[in-house]
Amino acid sequence: MNARFLDWIWHIKGSLPIAPGQSSDEVFDRLSPLFQEINTTHDRTGDTLTFNKWDQAAQDKMSVFDGGTLTIESGVGAGVLRYHMTSKALLYCFLAPLLFLAIAAATIGIGKLEKSPDEAGKAKKEEKKEMEVRMNPIDKFLGAPAPEKKDDKAKKAKEKEEEKEKGPDPTPAYAFAGIFAAVYLVGRILEDRLIRSLFRKTLTAL
Repeated sequence: MNARFLDWIWHIKGSLPIAPGQSSDEVFDRLSPLFQEINTTHDRTGDTLTFNKWDQAAQDKMSVFDGGTLTIESGVGAGVLRYHMTSKALLYCFLAPLLFLAIAAATIGIGKLEKSPDEAGKAKKEEKKEMEVRMNPIDKFLGAPAPEKKDDKAKKAKEKEEEKEKGPDPTPAYAFAGIFAAVYLVGRILEDRLIRSLFRKTLTAL
């Protein structure tokens, strides 16, 4: 599969119109404070600015991004600021659910391996035997309901405990997969909007 079809996972691209008559130098001068943070380097070449970040500080407004390119495209009237940035944080959030789903699958597989066929057959026979209740033949002929065992509740409680002990439970892995999937979806949409809003406010600030 072409890598371009997967770029959307951790790449954020967009464009923003700039004020009419605003030059590339003016645009990058306004955006410059965003690239003056700790562990951030940037380079300007003509109408293009390239930046890289590592060990981003929490107060960095662009801390979720690890690098990218901003380009000014001139046109009739107002120009356009185009940006293309990457985020390892988004990539990790995307991969986390897949990891937990793999853990869940492995957990189920281990549970099946731990329970041999003989054990499974034995458990079914014991369960059937416990469900059988001896009745008087006359009562049975007349259709009387089977009497309840006094220790039914105790046996049911015991069965629940045995079910828990049968093998590892994949439920937590599914839960974490769902949590990280939700975090990724929210983050992917939110970061796209936040960075566009940040650039717009920075360029229009007085």
